[in-house]
Amino acid sequence: MNASQDLLAADTAMGPVTLSVGNLDAMTAYYRDAVALTVLTETADTVTLGRGTTPVVILRYAPELKHASPRDAGLFHTAILFDTEEALAAAVYSVARKYPNTFTGSSDHLVSKAFYFTDPEGNGVELYWDRDRSQWSWAHGTIEMSTLYLDPNGFLQENLTEDAVANPVIGGAQVGHVHLQVGDIASAHEFYINRLGFEQTATYGPSALFVSAGGYHHHMAMNTWNSLGAGKRQLGLGLAQVDIEVPSTDDVGALVERMKHYGVATRDDGRTVSFDDPWANAIRVVARG
Repeated sequence: MNASQDLLAADTAMGPVTLSVGNLDAMTAYYRDAVALTVLTETADTVTLGRGTTPVVILRYAPELKHASPRDAGLFHTAILFDTEEALAAAVYSVARKYPNTFTGSSDHLVSKAFYFTDPEGNGVELYWDRDRSQWSWAHGTIEMSTLYLDPNGFLQENLTEDAVANPVIGGAQVGHVHLQVGDIASAHEFYINRLGFEQTATYGPSALFVSAGGYHHHMAMNTWNSLGAGKRQLGLGLAQVDIEVPSTDDVGALVERMKHYGVATRDDGRTVSFDDPWANAIRVVARG
């Protein structure tokens, strides 16, 4: 933490995203067979998928829940970061081959190359790779990002290898960022920057906000493109919890104190603290290790 205890630690990172799902088998198949994640743990009603020992998506069977409206607050997409362009190409090709109708677009964002999909229950998924930070451009505290055309076929021709086609589970992957739908950006700024302790990295007018710790392009984003004016979420399928990882229990403790100062109700056990954002999106902050 910084001296004033009001920022998240520079090496804060995102943890797994937990989804409430109506069809556990179908959703497991998508993230395992298409996105090329590995099943790390499995019970009758919960499946954790990731790479190596890093969990990326946790699927919780909740057949009693209904789909939310696309205009409600909640998840815009879970963004899975791959450590090489080859690993990204392997996953993109795997999804395109097995679930071709789930592809929704691709973009070069200057800081990254990204491919977008929608999983079988309507949750947004971004698969991406970051350019080296030395290639990022900042001006007056704002990261330069754009939405340039990225030819998916050209990307695959350049980066897809025979090994990657044969076995798409190559390289590392983790949650790089989480993008939410919210009701308004002013409340998102107040909560995620002033209270939680991220720093603003970019805005798109009054409709989108990008925030991070430690100078990353963004660990979280919030937009109102589909959800302007949305109130608190009702319990439904889709986003169940966003995990954020901080270096130590001291960081958790400082965050607990900060949230109490702002009157945010928290649930904490020393190693983790959980709370809801203004739209009842559940956030859990975990001490690493």
